Amino acid sequence: MAGHKEPEHGPETPRAEPGKRTPPSAGAAPSRGVTPPSTGPPQDASPPTGPESTDAEQGRPAEPGRQTPLGEPLAADAAPGVEQSALAAELDAKIAELEDRWLRAVADLDNLRKRTVRDIERSRAEERARVAREFLPVLDNLDLALQHADADPASLAEGVRAIREQAIGVLARLGYRRLDEAGVPFDPARHEAVGTAADPDAKPGTIAKVLRPGYGDGGQQLRPAMVVVVATDARRDGP
Repeated sequence: MAGHKEPEHGPETPRAEPGKRTPPSAGAAPSRGVTPPSTGPPQDASPPTGPESTDAEQGRPAEPGRQTPLGEPLAADAAPGVEQSALAAELDAKIAELEDRWLRAVADLDNLRKRTVRDIERSRAEERARVAREFLPVLDNLDLALQHADADPASLAEGVRAIREQAIGVLARLGYRRLDEAGVPFDPARHEAVGTAADPDAKPGTIAKVLRPGYGDGGQQLRPAMVVVVATDARRDGP
């Protein structure tokens, strides 16, 4: 139709095929949110200042237990381990020494106990033998008295008295002297009273008669003397 102009159109934009990227046209403004790749030389990155930066980069000494950038342990990390190993070895040596000393002490104590038992038994045997040797002469004299039993009775009685004195001497040498004194004050540690008697001529509380002699004093007493004590209410008869 005359006088009608059709609108002018620019060059037609090629339609993008599926799966094929369309290169940007020259001079086209980059789309928002897309950073164009840099075509210049790479610039040096500034050292990180965040928590990921190393101590050496921030000028601080390395902390114990941390590793170097190469992954090798620091010298300060190995020192505590070596000290702990040395301390453990020293403690083990001391424990072994104490255990050895303890075992030796136990063995010494057991040996001492056994030796003490043997010494006591030997001392007892020696003491019994010494007492028996002391009484051997007494037995010999008794044998002689029996051999002369048919002799004069007076001589026999004299021989028996001599043997008795000999036996008393043996006990005295062993530490057990004879207690048969009359007229001495009554001593409950040495005498055993079995009765009382009135004796105007004797002092009350003294020994009137010895019924059975005792042997030994104090801690070495074989037995106390069996005695009769003068009564305390006895009075001397007047004229």
